[in-house]
Amino acid sequence: MNEKDFAFLKELVETPSPSGYEQPAQRVIRRQLEAVASSLEIDVIGNQIAYLQGQGGPRLMLAGHCDEIGFMVQYVDDNGFIFFGAIGGVDPHLSPGQRIDIHTANGPVRGVIGKKAIHLIEPKDRDTVIKLKDQYIDIGCSSRAEVEQLVQIGDPVTFAVGVGMLQGDRVTSRAFDDKMGAFIVSQVLTRVQAAGGAIAELYSVSTVQEEIGLRGGATSVYGINPDVGIAVEVTHATDYPEVDAKGIGRVEVGKGPVIARGANINPVLFDLLIATAEKEQIPVQIIGAPRATGTDANVMQLSRGGVATALVGVALRYMHTPVELLSLADLENCTKLLTALVLQMKKDQSFIPQ
Repeated sequence: MNEKDFAFLKELVETPSPSGYEQPAQRVIRRQLEAVASSLEIDVIGNQIAYLQGQGGPRLMLAGHCDEIGFMVQYVDDNGFIFFGAIGGVDPHLSPGQRIDIHTANGPVRGVIGKKAIHLIEPKDRDTVIKLKDQYIDIGCSSRAEVEQLVQIGDPVTFAVGVGMLQGDRVTSRAFDDKMGAFIVSQVLTRVQAAGGAIAELYSVSTVQEEIGLRGGATSVYGINPDVGIAVEVTHATDYPEVDAKGIGRVEVGKGPVIARGANINPVLFDLLIATAEKEQIPVQIIGAPRATGTDANVMQLSRGGVATALVGVALRYMHTPVELLSLADLENCTKLLTALVLQMKKDQSFIPQ
C-alpha cells in the first residue's frame, strides 16, 4: 500500500464514528471522493452514496459500513463519575482500565474507565466480569457540575487508540471493523474512474448503523435498487490460539480476500469472483456461510425483488477489541479483486441461477 492510500486509511480509522455518530468519518470519505465520483449524496439515515456513471450496465452497489462500536454517556453522579451504555457489541471484559475519548461538541475529552486495584478485590471476585452498567468513566472532575460544563448526555465515546504498525505489513487499531470496508469500496471507485470507467453503473456506499442492526445497509440498497450488491466486511481470522476453525473455516491473515459461499450468496456472482481472482492471480480464501450472514449482505439480498449478493471479507484478528489486527496486503488484494470485477462486467450480464 502506498503512502497516500495508507494516510487515507489511517485518518478514516482514527476518526470517531460510533453507530449513529458517523458524520466525521463520512466527511473524510467525502473529501477523498468528491473530485472522483459523478455524484455524491448523503441520505436521511446518513449513508454516503458515491456514484460513478457507467454505460448502461448492471447497477452494482459496493457497501462497507463506516460505523464502529463504542459507548454513550448516560448518567453523571454527584462526584463527577460518568456512567455509560454500549453502542454495538462491546465486550465488558475489555473496557475496565482503558483510556477513552468522549466526543463532545467542543472536541474530545480524555478519560479513563476506572478499575479497582487488584489488591482491593477479594480473591473470590477477581475472575468476575464487571457489568457494563457498573463501569464508569473518570475525566478528572470532582462534581457533576464540573462534568456538565464539558460533557453532555448522549455524547459518544471511543477507545483512545489509533493505527499502529506491527511487523511486516500487519497493523493494529480499533475500528478496522468495518472502516477498512468503507476504505476498500472508496478505493475501488477511485481506481475504476482512473481506468476510464466501466460499463456497470457503480455505487460505492459507506453505510451507517450496521453494528446496531444493519440499518444503513437496508435503507441504502432499497434506495439504489441495484442488480448486484457486494458487502465488504471483516471476517473472523482463525489463525491464532484458542479459536476453533471448525465452526468458521480456515481463515488466515495475509492469505487474501475471504469469499463467502452459501444461501446469502448468489452462485453466479460467487463463480464470477472466483474466476476473476484466478484471472488476476489474486489469492483468495473461501468460507461456508450456511445461513444468513450478520452483515449488510443479508439485507442487501432481500431488498425489493431480490439482489444478486456477495460477501467479500478481510481476515481480522481480535474483532471488537481496541487491538484489531489485519494485513495491508489483504486490503490491497481485496481492492484489486473488486476493481477487476467491476471493469469486466458486461451490459447484458445475468445473475439468475440456472
